Amino acid sequence: MTVHLIKLAVGIDDFEHLRKIQRQRRRERGKSVFYTRNTPRRAEELLDGGSIYWVIKGYVRARQLLKGFTSTEDDEGQPLCVARYDMRLVPTVLMPKRPFQGWRYLEAKDAPADRVGRDPMEDLPPKMVEELRSLGLL
Repeated sequence: MTVHLIKLAVGIDDFEHLRKIQRQRRRERGKSVFYTRNTPRRAEELLDGGSIYWVIKGYVRARQLLKGFTSTEDDEGQPLCVARYDMRLVPTVLMPKRPFQGWRYLEAKDAPADRVGRDPMEDLPPKMVEELRSLGLL
């Protein structure tokens, strides 16, 4: 059964900023990866079509297909997981998400849908979108 990861994109302003930073990091590292301390125990389920969902400024806004995990150590000998992902950045329907540390599992049934076309809500202030969603109007 497929499961996903969700992670905060710390220091990222919006979807395009995430794309720009990831391209820059890919040039620097020679691959599309992010680093985390813990290797997911459910790696098999994650690699069965799972994605990394990015939380930007309090909302899940994008996802990328996960491609693999490698366990290694950092320069100080501490455990480190290298998570590889596909460079194709897919916009999602906005879903509010409170801050958390590290990453979390995200069940497929709870994951936001991919956004098709331009989202007319992206021109509205995020607080207004959140309130409309909470009222069931979006």
